[in-house]
Amino acid sequence: MFGFFESPEKKMRENAARWLEQAAKVWHFRRDVLGVEQERELNRRREELAALVKNRAGVGELKSSIESLEGVLRKTGGALYPMSGLKENVEFFLVAAIVILGVRTYFLKPMVIPTNSMWPTYYGLTAENFPPGTAAPGWGERLFRLAGFGAVRKEVVAPKDGEVSALFTVSPGGQPHPFAARVDGTSWLVFPAKLNEYTFFVDDEPVKIRLNEDFHDYDEVFMETYFSDPAALVAQIKRAQAQGLIREVTVGSGSQAYRAYRIPLGRTVKAGDPLLRFDLMKGDMLVVDCVSWHFVRPKVGSGFVFETGKIPNLVLEGFGDQYFIKRLAGVPGDKIEIKEPAIYRNGKPIEGAAAFEANARREGKYRGYFNNPLGNAQNLLPGATLTVPPRSFLALGDNSLISEDGRYWGFVPEKEVLGRPLFIYYPFTRRWGPAK
Repeated sequence: MFGFFESPEKKMRENAARWLEQAAKVWHFRRDVLGVEQERELNRRREELAALVKNRAGVGELKSSIESLEGVLRKTGGALYPMSGLKENVEFFLVAAIVILGVRTYFLKPMVIPTNSMWPTYYGLTAENFPPGTAAPGWGERLFRLAGFGAVRKEVVAPKDGEVSALFTVSPGGQPHPFAARVDGTSWLVFPAKLNEYTFFVDDEPVKIRLNEDFHDYDEVFMETYFSDPAALVAQIKRAQAQGLIREVTVGSGSQAYRAYRIPLGRTVKAGDPLLRFDLMKGDMLVVDCVSWHFVRPKVGSGFVFETGKIPNLVLEGFGDQYFIKRLAGVPGDKIEIKEPAIYRNGKPIEGAAAFEANARREGKYRGYFNNPLGNAQNLLPGATLTVPPRSFLALGDNSLISEDGRYWGFVPEKEVLGRPLFIYYPFTRRWGPAK
């Protein structure tokens, strides 16, 4: 950058060093095809120039020696000569790419936390909502939040004046939830991805928003925007039902057809008003140590990263070959039981991680461990003890209420273990630093 201020002598010595480097490359790569005289002449010119550089010779002597070496390289260099800036750069980046791929495969692997199954230890996609009456960050602050926290604005805007309604579905337990249609889309405008599509209506004009399927906070954002609590939503549904305003609609067709209900939300808007507005916050990005567990056995309580491609129940559910992160709760021979809100290992409260203890005490944001919160667990049902088989591990999520883990799909085969989380390098929040 400041080469303009360097002396001619220093510039010439740097130039000589580059020529010596190129001559050494020719020697190492082509000496098996050089004749005896060519080999002798190349070495002689290299040694002469190296001696001049060492003795801090003047510009004229260095220039003359470089020209002599260049003449020999023209005869002996083959495809390695003349020197090409483009060739040198391509070679550098190719070697760097090979090194990076090797490090990623065998030593350190970057990973993005997609879901909140390990919350609050690790964060997946989360939202910061800006409901009506609250100010949203402007462009300057948005750029700062994007760089520091991976925050991306998501917004649905009213296309006209009118009354707002939305599509809902009813869970098996009878609770209403915003209806999500599963659609194909792209991530980063290029990569294929599965998305959840939510639909609003302003009068009869539909407005849609598509979000990554791994984002699970939509219901919370919706409720915070339109209703004070679930009871307020139920009251609105009853009013709309009494007035005959609820419509049953079919979304999709054939085997992909679903029944939903279009329900007024009790709010009118003007064109340009946000129907929904929040920042989607990037999940934690961390580095996984892929080496140490080849020499040291996995320790109960450690973060636990593994592949899903050979876990039968996950394959049946269509997960394919992905990377999951949970916490190691059992090694071969361990007897595990969940007595809400704690895990018991071999008859005693489990130890080895602060998250185990925080969940057992329901401390802070940790909500405890549960036997079957999602309703379809195969293992660790109330009163049941599970024994971890040989060459297998039991992995459980810190956020037991929503984590699909070993309770539902069983054990992690030993050969599928990737490693342990090492360091959270993004976003730049309080969690930045060594992984827990």
